[in-house]
Amino acid sequence: MPSSDPPRHRCPTALLFLLLLGFSFAAADDASWTEDSTLESPGCTNKFQMVKILNWVDGVESNDFLTGLTAQFGAALPSDADQGVRSPVAFVRPLDSCSNLSSRLDGSIALSIRGSCAFTEKAKHAEAAGASALLVINDKEDLDEMGCMEKDTSLNVSIPVLMISKSSGDALNKSMVDNKSVELLLYAPTRPAVDLTAGLLLLMAVGTVVVASLWSDLTDPDQANESYSILAKEFSGAGTRKDDPEKEILDISVTGAVFFIVTASIFLLLLFYFMSSWFVWVLTIFFCIGGMQGMHNIITAVLLRKWRHLGRRSVKLPLLGTMSWMSLLVNIFCLAFAVFWFVKRHTSYAWAGQDILGICLMITALQVVRLPNIKVATVLLCCAFVYDIFWVFISPLIFHESVMIVVAQGDSSSGESIPMLLRIPRFFDPWGGYDMIGFGDILFPGLLISFASRYDKIKKRVISSGYFLWLTIGYGVGLLLTYLGLYLMDGHGQPALLYIVPCTLGLAVILGLVRGELKELWNYGIEESESSTVDDPLPVA
Repeated sequence: MPSSDPPRHRCPTALLFLLLLGFSFAAADDASWTEDSTLESPGCTNKFQMVKILNWVDGVESNDFLTGLTAQFGAALPSDADQGVRSPVAFVRPLDSCSNLSSRLDGSIALSIRGSCAFTEKAKHAEAAGASALLVINDKEDLDEMGCMEKDTSLNVSIPVLMISKSSGDALNKSMVDNKSVELLLYAPTRPAVDLTAGLLLLMAVGTVVVASLWSDLTDPDQANESYSILAKEFSGAGTRKDDPEKEILDISVTGAVFFIVTASIFLLLLFYFMSSWFVWVLTIFFCIGGMQGMHNIITAVLLRKWRHLGRRSVKLPLLGTMSWMSLLVNIFCLAFAVFWFVKRHTSYAWAGQDILGICLMITALQVVRLPNIKVATVLLCCAFVYDIFWVFISPLIFHESVMIVVAQGDSSSGESIPMLLRIPRFFDPWGGYDMIGFGDILFPGLLISFASRYDKIKKRVISSGYFLWLTIGYGVGLLLTYLGLYLMDGHGQPALLYIVPCTLGLAVILGLVRGELKELWNYGIEESESSTVDDPLPVA
């Protein structure tokens, strides 16, 4: 007869593979541009701003807007569409606007290709011909910053000047070649000073770690208290204890921690060089499998906590063997949920399903993978600290792009993206986009906080004198600092572990020193972890 106990945690290949690819970075999915060196001079001190371009073709407004970037010079654009002026658009002659234009553009928006002359020169010629604004079509998809030259010591351009991407220029050109009337309206909406959705993402990350650390207390508190009481007695003496052999637990060793980071770097490079839609599809399928298993474990544990009798009725199935009716029905639900998300993953609401699967996967992962002591935690988090900084900030010096951010963005040609991150729409931002955080920024500190929770329970610490509460607060502070850095760097991706590791591992070391417990934390369970990778003095959290 099947047991009514909570389900055993298994460690499938899909789960470990996803842990290996737990990207560690925080970013805002915004329209971006390439930063060039610019020179400030009188008349050339404007702040670069993203611009929305509404367009009408033969009087019919397009459902999609184009995106541009203002120059360091020229007139400012209104921040609201209602304050903008709808104007016709026309190509200049010559097309690069590098000499006097052959015809007047009174009131029209001038459209020019990039060409070889200075941007300020193009603007002067367009303004002289009566244009109301100048749009420069770039020769690539990036939006480059249009600054001034050294000779532009005193510049006076009184029309707005902005750059649009090559694809945007091609779209306008196609409509104009067909002799259609094209009109544009330009405005530069401002972002809110405080990104409230980043706060929601922070709560999701901290909540995931807290729930994972307290999972045994939440799902089976009586059994958890009994286990910790037994362990406390055993570890007050010379006895040792092995975990339940049915529970597949992976205790990370020092060597394993280094190997984990090195292997993750290799996978990251493979994804960077060989990114394709089929590669992302494989990762997405692994994500669905891991998310399904995590969701199954969570749902069954919650149901059995309230109704233990649900696990007693069983059914024998071909290939699958014997399982309870409850487990079968939950598996069917989880499969349907994962398949629905997979089919609808490109829709505007797919982020919710992705986050649910991801949170379930990470809670399960933090039951399966554990840190035995602060020694291993220090090696793992310090390696992850260097890994995160290198692949986000230093890799552009070698690979000309941030490897971590490029991989996280997925395959641009097919629109497929790596699902191993939590994301939430920027509801209050006129530019839309998503705030995102990689799984690694939750899993790595989550391993340390889960260890702290187990340690506190065995030592029977009250919450204020333990480590769990303070490390959880430190994790929240680290995330706040991450989003502050994201804000100060105009949304460019941040290596979140740069901020999180000092606020968690650093805090744990400082507390251990102050309390005189660092040596014990450093060597905790060292004999058991050296004798076997599955032996651990701490029960599953």
